[in-house]
This record gives sequence, structure tokens and C-alpha cells, in this order.
Amino acid sequence: MTLRVAVLVKSVPRAEDLALGPGNRLDRSRPAAETNPYCRRAVAKGVELARDASGTCVAFSLGPPNASDVLREAVAAGADRGILVSDAAFAGSDTLASSRALVAAIEREGPFDLVLAGRSSIDSGTGQVPAQVAELLGLPMLSSVRAMTIAGRLARAECETDDGFHESEVRLPALLSCAERLCAPAKVTPDQRESVPDGLITRVSAADLGPGPWGAAGSPTRVGALREAGSDRLCRVFAGPVAEQVQEALVVVSGLLAGDPDRRGGALEVPDGSARGSTLVAVLAEPKRLGATRELLGAAAVLAGQVGGRVCVVVPSPLVAPATLGAWGADEVVEMRGGSLAGDVAAALAGWVELRVPWALLAPASSWGREVAARLAAHRGEGLVGDAVGVGVDPGSGRMVSWKPAFGGSFLASITSSSPTQMATVVPGFLPVLAPRRSQPPGLGSLQVQSTDRVRLLRVEHADDPGALAAARIVIGVGMGVVPGEYPTMCELAAALGAELAATRKVTDRGWLPRSRQVGVTGRSISPALYLAVGLSGKPNHMIGVRGARAVLAVNSDPDAAVFAWSDAGIVAGWREALPPLVSALVGLAGSVQSRPG
Repeated sequence: MTLRVAVLVKSVPRAEDLALGPGNRLDRSRPAAETNPYCRRAVAKGVELARDASGTCVAFSLGPPNASDVLREAVAAGADRGILVSDAAFAGSDTLASSRALVAAIEREGPFDLVLAGRSSIDSGTGQVPAQVAELLGLPMLSSVRAMTIAGRLARAECETDDGFHESEVRLPALLSCAERLCAPAKVTPDQRESVPDGLITRVSAADLGPGPWGAAGSPTRVGALREAGSDRLCRVFAGPVAEQVQEALVVVSGLLAGDPDRRGGALEVPDGSARGSTLVAVLAEPKRLGATRELLGAAAVLAGQVGGRVCVVVPSPLVAPATLGAWGADEVVEMRGGSLAGDVAAALAGWVELRVPWALLAPASSWGREVAARLAAHRGEGLVGDAVGVGVDPGSGRMVSWKPAFGGSFLASITSSSPTQMATVVPGFLPVLAPRRSQPPGLGSLQVQSTDRVRLLRVEHADDPGALAAARIVIGVGMGVVPGEYPTMCELAAALGAELAATRKVTDRGWLPRSRQVGVTGRSISPALYLAVGLSGKPNHMIGVRGARAVLAVNSDPDAAVFAWSDAGIVAGWREALPPLVSALVGLAGSVQSRPG
């Protein structure tokens, strides 16, 4: 069978060249840009599959004229040609408007048997576009694919999840998003890229794709004010002999642990919802994710109190007793019956949302929650804010405001939606856990989920306990400065402290630790008593995930490392030298830390 493959390729700005453009959106017109790393995997796999099946591989990119560079790179790597979707009319596109433009271009050039995309982009990380493209094309989807084979019209893949992986199969045509470990990235030299003939890159305008609306006019979300994420840490960085630094750091950490209140939340109680109106705030609960569900219900109850509404949670069956959900904030519980695959759940929710028209819908920013929400938003044409770290109500407009990290976590952007139902996925751990309320038993309903059998789940493996990190009182965060061969040593040190290990995105992308251990904007937020940062640079998109820690202690050999600006105490030394005596000094303190309530 010949195979026609479409590959979505995104041009992303280098971190050092990030700048704001009109409307507080990223300025993508600057010349310094590169191919999104996950998209390089999609190009490499697309070229390989097309060659093996005597087919063709066509790369698509949406962006300004300089985005043609990433298409030249794709063609130089083996793609047959590139399609650049570029026009001033596309400026200001959110993920839904971007997906619509890409879909129009794909349909214009198609049909295709397989669409490949990167798992997410490093400048946003939400992974919304692949799921929304799949929904608009009417395709089944497998996300975060780390291994795959195609035999005839059947694709079989291993897909990464938040705490393990699943093996599934899908009949073509389909869309697959590619994870870091799928294959080696497609890379070419500048000379190879520049040698690509102009005739192999076709530019498609808005007029070529139809009336739209395109760009900002077709985007239901709007970016508002920015504020610095900031750090309120003590930033005490020591120098000199390691033993002396350890003692100085211990004094700082001990004082923080003894004097500061626990930042885990729980002081506020879920608001009472007994005397509210008909405005509906909905929450989508994920199977087995009780912690995230409780956070979302508490936030939804606060929102409902501000707009005079009620909270309805849509839950898989079984999750937890309705009375417990009521104590967490639910005034109504709708039980999903049938399948739980993301595409099927999104289809069922689309009908439910059309009928109930909730004012807002909150979902977890997990691999499952992101796909369900993105598909639902595309199906309904609703605005979706991905990976929010906070939600509230704008007092002027009465609309929901979602706060989303920007510029690698250095800033928080306020985003609103013009849709009847305002949607957001929220990163687990960023919202406070509210104390349960006394409430009447919630109303009960049901929602039937029809299984389409477009995706067949063959096997599920859980590699980790997702609750262990959230409950840990001491966490050691590791970055690329700790290589896999050193993990046994790191695990021994963690065991001595009764600590859990966390990681940066680069670590989990390489499979050195499970994705459930990833902390930060694209992972989760944690609130341990003590966070010990080891072998990591301290980029804001990671450190923002430990803002709830009572004390942060960093070890880095570079005195100018960014991590010290996000830490209370800093030891300037190699971790291999500093960590053993530091752990020994902390062992005595660990007992009192572990015994604290929280």
C-alpha cells in the first residue's frame, strides 16, 4: 500500500529571542527561529514511513514568511515538498484558528492516509493543535507515540501517558502525535536547507483557503495583561568550603520549616452552593485522578459563588461517592457510562454542552484531559485556554480569566474567551485544595458515551504512583546534570531522607523518569515542605511548579545559575560533592518535617 503522509511542522522562537508582538502574543516575525523539536521527530518518521511504502510526505507549516525555513529543513530531510500557510490575515490566531487554517490546507492538498504532528510545541506545551486538527478532520488520534508500526491500513503504537504508557491500534486514516523517544530527530545542515529549490515550497494564502474567518477574527480567546511570575525566595547563595555552605544552608532551611505555615492550602473551605442560580460551572473529572478532581471542584465552587451559579461535575464511573464530590464542591454529579477514550468522551460531551451550555468548563491538563478538551473545543468552536495555573472572574466583564505561563514561565498572561462556554485545562497542583464543606447530597444524572471503536486499547501499563509525588514532604528535583547511571546513588540519598524524586521536562522526555514525575508548567505543581534542586538550571517553566514549597534549596556548581534566583538557599558546588554531606545534615531535620501534618 502506498502511503500519503502529511506532517505538521511548527517554527518556534529560540528562548533567548522571545518577544511580544501586537495583542501580547509572541512575535513570530523575528528571524531567529527553529523547528520545534517534537516536529523534527514527526518529519523523520513521516519521511521513513513514506519511503518504506513508496508514498509521499508533505510538510505543512502555519506562520510568517520566515517559517519557510522549517519547511526547507523538512524537505532537505526527505519530505517531498512543503506547504507554507502564510498571510497577514492569519495574525493573532489562537490554537483553534491555527487548526482550522492547517485543516483547510491539508484538505486542499489531500487526501492523506496519515497525519503526523509533534506531541506539543516548546513555546506553549499544551498539545492542543494536534487534537483539534484531528477533530476537525474527523480522524481518530493516538497521542505521544513513542513506538509505532504500520501494517496495511492498521497502525499500532505505544503511547506515553502521565504515569506510564498504553499500547493501542487504529485504522488509517488517523493522526498521531510524536513523542521525544519515537525516533532520532530530522536534522540537516544550513547548506542542505538553503539548497532546497524554491519550487518545492508552496505558499498558500487566506484567499486560497476560503472566507474564514481567519486570524484574530476567528480566534475565540484573547490575551490580556501580563504580570511577572516572580519569586519570593530569600536567594541566599553561599560560597567557600562545602561543609561550611551546608551548615549555612541548613540554618536557612531550618528557620523556614520551623516558622512558615504550610502552603498546601486547606485553610479555606469550599463555598456553600445551596442558594445559587442556574449559571453552570462544569468540571470534567478524569478516571483515577482524585487529587486533580478535588482541586478543580474547589476552583469551580469559588467561580460559581462569584457568578451566582452551581457546579456540575461529569465523572467516569466509578470515581468516588457522590457525597464526597458534593463536599468538594459539586452541586450535581453526572456519571459517564460507556467508554472512556478521549475521542468518544469528547463526542458525548459535545452534545451535553450544547444542551446545558455551561458558563465555564474546567478539565485537568493531563494527556487525557488535554485531548478531550481540545477535541470538544474544536467540535463546538469554543475558546480553550491550555495549561492554566489559575482561574478567576474579571470584575468588569464578568467573564472567566485564566492565567497561563508565558515566556518560559517568566510571566503569567491573562486570557479570556468570547465563547458561550469558556474552557480551560488546569495544571494539577497549582490550585489550592480547599477544606470540604458540609453539603446536601448532590443531584444525580448520567451521560452515555458511545464507543466508536476507532481506537482499540490493547494494553495499559502504569509505571508510577501519581499520588506519591503530590504527598511527599521532601522532594529532590533532578535535571540533566544527573545522568541515568547516577540514579541509583540519587535514589539512595532520597531514601535516606524519605524523599521522592521529581524531574524537569528534558529528563522525562528522555524517559529517565516517568512523566508523572515532571514538575513545572507542562507537568504538575507540588507543595512539599522542602524542595532540593539538584543538577538543574532553574528555568522558570520548571521552578514555577515548586512555588508552593515551604523551602527551596539548590545545589549547582555555577554561581550564576538561574536556579539560585528561585531558591531560599544555594550551595555553589558540584552535587556529587555536596549532596552526601547535605543529606546527612538533613536527616535529623527530615524526621520533624515528615511528621508535620499536611
